[in-house]
Amino acid sequence: MRILGVSAFYHDSAAALVDGGDIVAAAQEERFTRKKHDSSFPREAIRYCLSEAGVGLADVDYVVFYDKPFLKFERLLETYLAFAPRGFRSFRMALPIWLKEKLFQKSMLSKEFKKFDENFDGEKKLLFSEHHLSHAASAFYPSPFEEALVLTMDGVGEWATTSAAIGRGNDIKVHKELFFPHSLGLLYSAVTYYIGFKVNSGEYKVMGLAPYGRPIYKDLMLEKLMDLKEDGTFRLNMEYFNYCTGLTMTNDRFSALFGRPVRGREDELLDQFHMDMAASVQAVTEEIVSRLVRGLMAETGLKNVCMAGGVALNCVANGKLIRDGIVENLWVQPAAGDAGGALGAALLVHYMHQGEAREIDPNRMDGMNGSYLGPGADNASTQEQLREVGAVFEVIEDEAELIDKAAELLASEKVVGWCQGRMEFGPRALGARSILGDPRSEKMQKTMNLKIKYRESFRPFAPSVLREDVERYFETDMDSPYMLLVDEVKPEIRRAMTDDEEQLFGIEKLNVSRSDLPAITHVDYSARVQTVHEETNPLYYKLIRKFKEKTGCGAVINTSFNVRGEPPVCTPVDAFKCFMGTEMDTLVVGNCLLHRDAQDPDLRLDYKSAFELD
Repeated sequence: MRILGVSAFYHDSAAALVDGGDIVAAAQEERFTRKKHDSSFPREAIRYCLSEAGVGLADVDYVVFYDKPFLKFERLLETYLAFAPRGFRSFRMALPIWLKEKLFQKSMLSKEFKKFDENFDGEKKLLFSEHHLSHAASAFYPSPFEEALVLTMDGVGEWATTSAAIGRGNDIKVHKELFFPHSLGLLYSAVTYYIGFKVNSGEYKVMGLAPYGRPIYKDLMLEKLMDLKEDGTFRLNMEYFNYCTGLTMTNDRFSALFGRPVRGREDELLDQFHMDMAASVQAVTEEIVSRLVRGLMAETGLKNVCMAGGVALNCVANGKLIRDGIVENLWVQPAAGDAGGALGAALLVHYMHQGEAREIDPNRMDGMNGSYLGPGADNASTQEQLREVGAVFEVIEDEAELIDKAAELLASEKVVGWCQGRMEFGPRALGARSILGDPRSEKMQKTMNLKIKYRESFRPFAPSVLREDVERYFETDMDSPYMLLVDEVKPEIRRAMTDDEEQLFGIEKLNVSRSDLPAITHVDYSARVQTVHEETNPLYYKLIRKFKEKTGCGAVINTSFNVRGEPPVCTPVDAFKCFMGTEMDTLVVGNCLLHRDAQDPDLRLDYKSAFELD
């Protein structure tokens, strides 16, 4: 049975196709349209999924949307009534959109699907899941667990903001929920907004900025902004927030509490205050997540934990669950945000709607195929595409030679664009669409941030490390194939700080080398680790192993193949354009090797100002 899942109309729209319970394909619309966080109907993602399966929409048994628009509309109306008349301006702006588009989503979706199949029957084929249930399904069904506690945390679904479910076999049952407006995701987004970053995009920046600060406002946040219980449940004090009725996340009372107005995006330098705010909300998040998981495990007696929802992308909080011994077995959906809801909705129909048995393959790490579920290109197609755009490249037919040359370039501190195989599903680069560098280099973090990514210098880079070498560099010997866990580098490879260096604050810390792998060691001696497994990405594994042969180091820098404000690249042409718009040294795409200084200077692009700020 084939099931197509779709998420759309909020942010990160996506499509996923499941056949007989196997995940055939999944991709975000942004990768095709080149519009970051594209929320439009995912026409191109659907087209890709059907093509990857070699079928048309007529061959699909069910199409399922990832949430229920009527329940969201109910929340909208009840919220505005509860806060009337304060929310009238926001209500006046939102209602026409709902009446025109979202309230009648079933008929609108049916019209869109008829463009793929004129005989599409929405009454028979179109189903709707609930938002948090879609998230929970995306976390539990691909996991390696027969039974697990399934925790979903995000901004808000229809009503739920945090939900705990119990997954057993092919069944998921909701155990407990917290409801809007009390939301950990929206609290984090509120501080993201207050610091001056873009909501639903800049939360990563807050997490990366936090180690430069001190959590000196944590107690104030816990005292004034919320009522947090011992079991992790909480209620926010809505006197400080504006997202229920206004056009902003926080209000003047919030600014007065912390003594500063909202920072205007890009018009004011980040200072110690903003870093301390980031550190504080991160500490609050870790406290809430730890309490929730500990309490729910005690209640249910379950030892395995699965997670999804936007908050599950907070890899610092995830890593703390393991390092503090709260959880032994943790599995986080790599596409934990709304894009993953498309996949969860499809799996939910297969297992719960259709009642299909769920079997776990003991020979596979999980059911995600390494999350390499997007489009790929064979060597012939890659070469043709590169010729059409005027690229100058060398074809290296022998794989071992290609790997050797790429590893040698990395070892000589060259920045290498790496575009191989099927694209990743989810926000993390996992060695298919990656920009790579040498983690031993003291200058590489700043170089890659400012000259390649065109983003803030404080943002950290992650290491991709051979699975067998994790214990060599990091304190916890754990699988982290999807770069969703933060660990600390081992004391043996840390560099002790001088007395003067210990006194540094904020961004001043950035230029201090902290370990034998300075380019991937954050200022708090942490790193967002990706463990690389030969069975899921053999080519990437071979590259790092060859790099280790040349340097003795079993890790490389891995960051997503894009610049600030751009979605990660999808096609060889996307990769070439990004390559020509940055100061990357080399591009390896398929079996083609490209050097920057060999390219036509007229093909260079201005990527520094080509995309909207994130």
